[in-house]
Amino acid sequence: MSTADGADPMYPLLGRLVSSRDMGREIKLLGVKLLNGTQPPFPAYAPGQFAFLSAFGIGEAPFGLASTTERGEVLEFAVQRLGSVTTGLHELAEGDALGVRGPLGNTFPMEAFQHKNLLVLGGGIGGAPLRPVIHSVLDHRQDYGQLTILWAARHPSLLIFRDEYESWRAAPHTELHLTVDEADAAWDHHVGLMTDLVRQVAPSAANTVAITCGPPIMIYHVDKLLSELGFAPEQRYVTLEARMHCGLGKCGRCNMGELLVCRDGPVFSMAQVGNFLESYL
Repeated sequence: MSTADGADPMYPLLGRLVSSRDMGREIKLLGVKLLNGTQPPFPAYAPGQFAFLSAFGIGEAPFGLASTTERGEVLEFAVQRLGSVTTGLHELAEGDALGVRGPLGNTFPMEAFQHKNLLVLGGGIGGAPLRPVIHSVLDHRQDYGQLTILWAARHPSLLIFRDEYESWRAAPHTELHLTVDEADAAWDHHVGLMTDLVRQVAPSAANTVAITCGPPIMIYHVDKLLSELGFAPEQRYVTLEARMHCGLGKCGRCNMGELLVCRDGPVFSMAQVGNFLESYL
């Protein structure tokens, strides 16, 4: 199988780690620059897509792209140390080689979101694929309405992109609300689950699109609450994760009913997902 430009979508491009910084407990933001040589360049990508990163000699795993093409050629991925591949990626030093395969999956329909209010709900590492949505809105602020960001984690040490919060808050028509399940001594924001924060903020569904990503149980309960608040299925978007092998809709490992997360997603509206979301838990 090959793409229109002749590249094999199962063959990773060679990349070099150009930055690695701690974002939270056992979470790093990896910056990767491709060493294309004679290989086709990494195609243009859009918010919502993902790619596989390879730790050579260990394996590969999928990660949401946490950057946008408009902010530079370095690809960024938030990686939480959870297993052998993520440990291998965490242990890479700047200058080390790794593989990148993608971009894969569909995208958020950012053009369709124009002139609407956006409600972005990110839980833990699930905030990573939502960062390109936030950046796209902030970089084209006049094209979108109110941007309301609800950001959650189990503990303050697990909140990601903390160095960007002030710039998010300073943007026109933008507000940021933070919550954690368990506070530390320095925490002075909301304490409680994401659903508690949603109830407190009480977002209006009028001309608003909600975009949620986080742990499956959070997605399920937040989506149910948004429905109760009047958000129609067409107004509620989620981006989902799944156990993948090929990322191309061939192996069927990431099925969710009749849908494949890699091929039909990872971005879905609830009008598409329907009752399949319960099977995702």
